[in-house]
Order: sequence, then structure tokens, then C-alpha cells
Amino acid sequence: MAAAEMHRLRLWLWWRRKGREYRVGAAWTAAFLFALAITVGFWLDGGDVHRRPIGGPVPVGLTLLRNAKQRGAVCLDGGSPGYHLQKGFGSGSNKWVLHLEGGGWCNTIESCSSRKMTQLGSSNYMDAQFFSGILSDDRAQNPDFFNWNKVKIRYCDGGSLSGNAEINQNGTILFFRGKYIWEALINELLSAGLAYAKQALLSGCSAGGLATLIHCDDFRELLPKGVVAKCLVDAGFFLDIKDISGRSTIQSFYSDVVNLQGIAKNLNKDCISKVDPSQCFFPQQIVKYINTPVFIVHTAYDFWQIQNILVPAASDPRDSWTNCKHNIHNCDTNQIEILHGFRTAMLDAFKELQKEKDVGLFVDSCYVHCQTWMSKTWHSPDSPRINNKTIAEAVGDWFFDRRAVREIDCPYPCNPTCQHMEFG
Repeated sequence: MAAAEMHRLRLWLWWRRKGREYRVGAAWTAAFLFALAITVGFWLDGGDVHRRPIGGPVPVGLTLLRNAKQRGAVCLDGGSPGYHLQKGFGSGSNKWVLHLEGGGWCNTIESCSSRKMTQLGSSNYMDAQFFSGILSDDRAQNPDFFNWNKVKIRYCDGGSLSGNAEINQNGTILFFRGKYIWEALINELLSAGLAYAKQALLSGCSAGGLATLIHCDDFRELLPKGVVAKCLVDAGFFLDIKDISGRSTIQSFYSDVVNLQGIAKNLNKDCISKVDPSQCFFPQQIVKYINTPVFIVHTAYDFWQIQNILVPAASDPRDSWTNCKHNIHNCDTNQIEILHGFRTAMLDAFKELQKEKDVGLFVDSCYVHCQTWMSKTWHSPDSPRINNKTIAEAVGDWFFDRRAVREIDCPYPCNPTCQHMEFG
């Protein structure tokens, strides 16, 4: 058995065991870790740079935030958060791309306690990273940003870098300090050279994409005037929709996250003055108040949202959707019709954005989740394309104002360049 296949098998068995042990919040964390591992394993088999070839990319070490405890900027377990920094060179020496790691959220004391025993809650479990996709230093894989200063910010707070609370209950101590982590890390990066940037791009995947939306305007305001600063959101546009049983699963979950982690006071003040604060954790509300140029990379058939928001396990007690969720090619006619309805809801959510001249869109029809941080989907001979453009080419055209970008794919299964995820 290939190493990547064995790795996926171990993670699948682990995820199944954890899925039985944890409640919803922890199960979603486990589901994200499993999906992340499966995704990496999938692209490993295709030769992505996460497997280091001879003469290929070198691992970028973890840097822990200085004086984290004194700043109140700590992970769920009270330890220091971390980031990986690879310095730019040549014409990219004064240009920066930051990428916020994804990893779901936790909504209960139990699920957050479980999370702090993983890399999503403690830097004790983090290791060096191979940079690929938008963080690659290979010009062939990353034509527009290869020589920029590149930073991967690790995710260890469980609230999209937005929390501001601390809980001590029956000996269980949890630190929800996402807001302080964000502020302290940016300040440290400013002192490391970000303050002298001429161009800067804040990006993020999944929960990191949501964090990118939340902090987009803050990011631009913290940089010197005159800097070209924009934001790239990858698979971070989580829809406020009911699941197939009619329940508001994601709405209830987000409400628990916002209340537990003290997030409401850190959300847009104009937004929370008009609607319930938990609504302001949804991208559909956040984008109404953003002034910084934003690019959205998304799939109209996001497997994480389909598996956890549209068809969570509780909405499918007879497991009639299991085969479909594992492989979109297994979906029957009725299920495909429901997935097309999900696509319609996604495109409807983007309609207002399309009116803004500074907004860019790349919405393909692949059954995937997160596409910018892996070279296989970012820019390679096998990458998904719309109108013969890769995601990297579309983002580059938008960032450098080479053209307006509004790439909307046709419905599944029309795009032959898609490589859909398949689960065991």
C-alpha cells in the first residue's frame, strides 16, 4: 500500500472513532482535520510539493510569537501561537502575501477542550511546513507571487481569529484570544518588514477565509498609506442556509461559537447594530461592510459545506446521502438537483458582490474545498480552469488590474478540468 494511501487509511479510522466520541463541535473539527488530510493525501498521489522531491522545496520552520502571554495572545491551551515566514527576494523583497490557515471552529467547552489537544488548538502539535500553491517560491507554480515575502499564520483559537474571552470551568481552562492573536501577529510582522511593503495580499482558506473577511479592512488600515492591499478568500463563504431536514444547523452552530468565544464585540459594529451578532459571522453580512478589494475563490459544490451544512449526519438518519457525499459521481438525480439548488444559493449570495468593481470571482464546479494553497489546484497542468484560466492566473489578473475577473463555471458535471474529491 502506498504511503499516502496508508496515511489516509489511518486518518479515516481516527476520524470515525472521534466522530463517535465527540459532540457536534468536536466532530466538525475532526471532520475538517480528516478532510484536510484526505485533501493533502489526494494531491500527494498526484505529485504535489507537500512531498519533498530532491532539490525541491525546503520546510519552513515554525516561529512562535514573542511575548505571547504578556500580550494576551495565546492559543486555546494558553501557549504561544505561531507562523511560518519565508523572506522574499528580488523584485518581491518589499511585497507580502499572508495566508491564514483554516480548520473549522469549536462551539462547546467539550469540543474546544478536545481541540486544544491538536494542532488547531496548540502550537505543541505544529511542525514545519512545505509551502505550495500561493505560497510556493517556484515561478512555474506561482507566477505572480513566487518571490514575495510569504507568511502562513497557524490557526489555534477555534473562532476565526475573532474571540475575546477566557473560561475556567471545573478545572478546564480555555483561552479564546483570537482577536489578540491577530493583532499581535500583525504587529510582529510589521516589525519584520511588512511595514515597508509596497503591495500586500491577505489570504485564507476555509475558517481562515472567514477570518480574512473579518479582518480585511483592519489589515489595510494597519499598513502605511499608499500600499496596494487586497484580500483573497478561498472556500470561506459559508452559506446561511437550512439543511435538507429544514433545520438551521449552521446558524445554531455559529450562534454557539460567537456566544462562547466572546466574538460579538469584535464584529462589525454597523452590522451588529442591525442584526443578531451571530448573523454578522456569516460572509453574506460581512461583505456588506468591506471597503477593501476582495477576490472570492470558491466552488459551487463545496464538499465541506455539503457534508456539514447542507447534509449533516443528523439530517440523514438513514444514511441515504453517504455514497453521494463520498463521491459526487454517486449522487442520484434527486440529489444532484438538490446540489444544483445549493449552487444557486451560492451564486445568489455573490450577486451583490458582482456589482462592486474591485471584487473578483472564480467559482468553479468541482467537488473540492480550498484550492489556493496547493499547487495542484492553484496553477499546474492539471488545475481546474474556467475559460482556460487557472485560479492563479485569475487572481493575478485581478490583483494587478490586468482585467476584471468574474469567472462563473457552468453546473456540474460540465467542467472536464475538475478533479473531484473522493472519500473512502
